[in-house]
Amino acid sequence: MKGNFRPIDETGSLNPNVLLELFSTYRDWQVEKAKKISQRQEEIENKIETADALAGKLLQRFNYSASSMRTTAHSLTEVHQLQIEVGELKGRLTEVISNCDALCKRIAAGPESLRRSAVPFSARGISPTNHFSSRNKS
Repeated sequence: MKGNFRPIDETGSLNPNVLLELFSTYRDWQVEKAKKISQRQEEIENKIETADALAGKLLQRFNYSASSMRTTAHSLTEVHQLQIEVGELKGRLTEVISNCDALCKRIAAGPESLRRSAVPFSARGISPTNHFSSRNKS
């Protein structure tokens, strides 16, 4: 406390100057505490706003990723179906080429006038399975 004040005077009552000094000190302490609490509250609010904004962005990215995964899964399902269809078409085409090759061989074994018009794939060094598998790899 400032000065040389006695809290109680000779009559036994409180010294008003000491009481005023106590209340003033208490009020200053309260104001300082309120400022610190207010600053801390503002810092916490800023952190909450930052966390909220980050959570919003994270949610947007998560939703985008989930949407991309659904689209990719759907596309992969379609690709699988197309692979099955291509496999079936490849089998049918191999069968058609085999039939064509057999027909060419029969023509080549037939009359002389037809022999020059049809050359079997096997005579050309092309086999239907090798032809398609080499194309499929490129």
